[in-house]
Amino acid sequence: MTRTSTLKGIAWMALTGLLFVAVTGIVRHLGTDMSPVQAAFIRYAMGVVIMAPIILRVRWTRIASGRVGMFLTRGLVHGAGVMLWFYAMAHIPIAEVTALGFTAPIFTTIGATLFLGEKVRARRIGAVLMGFAGALIILRPGIAVIDPGAIAQLVAAPLFAASFILAKKLTETDPTRVIVGGLTIIVTLVLLVPALLVWRTPTPVELGWLFATASFATAGHLTLTQAFRAAEITATQPVAFLQLVWATLLGYYAFGETPDMFTWIGAAVIVASATYIAHRELKNR
Repeated sequence: MTRTSTLKGIAWMALTGLLFVAVTGIVRHLGTDMSPVQAAFIRYAMGVVIMAPIILRVRWTRIASGRVGMFLTRGLVHGAGVMLWFYAMAHIPIAEVTALGFTAPIFTTIGATLFLGEKVRARRIGAVLMGFAGALIILRPGIAVIDPGAIAQLVAAPLFAASFILAKKLTETDPTRVIVGGLTIIVTLVLLVPALLVWRTPTPVELGWLFATASFATAGHLTLTQAFRAAEITATQPVAFLQLVWATLLGYYAFGETPDMFTWIGAAVIVASATYIAHRELKNR
């Protein structure tokens, strides 16, 4: 990867964070009135509708049998992670959900090293650990009461990490539209039966918000895949920690979730980690 390509990947990841924070805000606004499984299903089903013009143009028969297994595996683990994430969003503050989600970059960085053969660069590992330290400052584990929503998010993190590793691998052989379209279809099918078990008729307002969720989330997956295509996955993970800062600000201004001193300190550490890795990638590798 060249420096220019790496910086493009970092920029794509920063944009991805903004899009996913928008998703976070909408899901938080919907609250607990709808089952998280049903909400997740409707979001992905609408994603299929949004991507239909692209999906219909894809020649799926050209996907090699070996890659079909990767598509299915990714859809299964991502679908499980999505259900857990929707549950967490309905039960704990936005900043806490996002902070706990940033255990995923740790798993992603380790996975990229073990399964993708990416080199372990000290600056990238250091930046990821620095960002994770910022998340720990915010959460203060051992002091705060552990909520079931927090446990759900902790379980979701390695599932999302596995999904990201598979997405990166698929960028070697498949275009972005195929990777995102395949994920959208498979996750919708994975969530179908669990959603039917808890189904209730959604209101028009709920459908409107979930369509907005699907729009932002689909765009986020497209930019995320572009980030993985442009740069090594270990280079993009520290920048993902910026999402916590944006989520904290959203929680404060939109939902009155006032950040305490530890949240601001942790956010400052996270910003520093993302700034550091971007600065280092400007230099010769």
